[in-house]
Amino acid sequence: MTNCPQTDGIVPARLDTDQLASNFGDLYPCFDDHEARVAADRCYFCYDAPCITACPTAIDIPLFIRQIQAGQPEAAARTIFDQNIMGAMCARVCPTETLCEGACVREIAEGQPVEIGRLQRYATDALMERNDHPFTRAAPTGKQVAVVGAGPAGLACAHRLALRGHEVVVFDARPKPGGLNEYGIAAYKAAGGIAQAEVDWLLGIGGIRIETGKSLGGEITLEELRKDYDAVFLGMGLAGVNALRAPGEDRDGVRNAVDFIAELRQTTDLSTLPIGRHVVVIGGGMTAVDAAVQSRLLGAEHVSMVYRRDRGAMGASDYELDHAQKEGVKIITNAMPLSVHGNGAVREVEFGYTRSGPTGLEPTGETFRLRADQLFKAIGQRLEGVPEALALEGGKIAVSAEGRTSLPGVWAGGDCAAGGEDLTVTATAQGRDAAEDIHTALTGENT
Repeated sequence: MTNCPQTDGIVPARLDTDQLASNFGDLYPCFDDHEARVAADRCYFCYDAPCITACPTAIDIPLFIRQIQAGQPEAAARTIFDQNIMGAMCARVCPTETLCEGACVREIAEGQPVEIGRLQRYATDALMERNDHPFTRAAPTGKQVAVVGAGPAGLACAHRLALRGHEVVVFDARPKPGGLNEYGIAAYKAAGGIAQAEVDWLLGIGGIRIETGKSLGGEITLEELRKDYDAVFLGMGLAGVNALRAPGEDRDGVRNAVDFIAELRQTTDLSTLPIGRHVVVIGGGMTAVDAAVQSRLLGAEHVSMVYRRDRGAMGASDYELDHAQKEGVKIITNAMPLSVHGNGAVREVEFGYTRSGPTGLEPTGETFRLRADQLFKAIGQRLEGVPEALALEGGKIAVSAEGRTSLPGVWAGGDCAAGGEDLTVTATAQGRDAAEDIHTALTGENT
């Protein structure tokens, strides 16, 4: 699974099992009933609630909080799921501090928002624990839709299509459905198997079949899907990983951060994962943060996260960056990798300081080195395996506001589509909205 040699400081079981269990426990345990009502009481129930506008899925947040306040968490969950069928995972992984909670009137007035994310988790968990699916399918339409990618965009699209009475087949390249939620999110944010539990619950609507181990351009082709199905939705995310383009990046101990995170999420025994004493992560987004923090939680003694621009340009939120620093991650900005040094395996990474100049980012001429027995690359992902017939925009699939691509009968959404913010909640909204447009296109009915 890994190309990191278990020598010279890269070893498994750096921490004992009790410490690992504690480190990777639920980051924010769910509210109990009393805590939820106290938190709900803080909401002003604004008439023109800015939190709704800030939510990419436009959940009626004041309504679901009022339902919690009234002791009806399952009704609150229905309000959430009406707009966001991935509401349980979004409650855990959404950057609420920059979305709904960042727009909260109490945040603006007092610096302490209503805890919308935790209230959403309280409500959605309550309904899912009953194993009760609150939606009923419409009468069969006789139409079949293919969905490529079983991540948030694909699953949201599939669920809404099934709700409207269509039959849906979801294809995914990995062994398990869930996409980013299953393979790409830090384990402490998705403890207790919530990602798969949410998928299983979502499939309770019926009318959806998932076929794993099938990738676009491999086991399936877009041409075949367009021939065999009435419509196609592409939501396969970004499979390729950008290269450092620095000498020595092929040395042992150098890995893609997404592979490290996926391996960590799928392991049944954290003590088997080898981790170095000196870990360097290159990148400034959420993948970089998750790789850096989890390296510390696995027992790495020194973890540095290095980004080529200043902190304000980093993709991760201030909240996540602050969390990383509290876990002991050192954040270094305005530095770019120049070369990876070592004799077979990585031993040091050389960086050059940068600054913003009249023509963009430029080197200052100053360099430094960081000791490293493990290096994780988290410098972005790219689209792979997309047919040339599809028009691209900025390296992603070009889409209309409704998610329509340049090919008739083909829609796209999520990370593989142009626009959006590469967030679970945004992908969910795009999948849902594309499904509604597909339904209208197939039946002539407006929803």
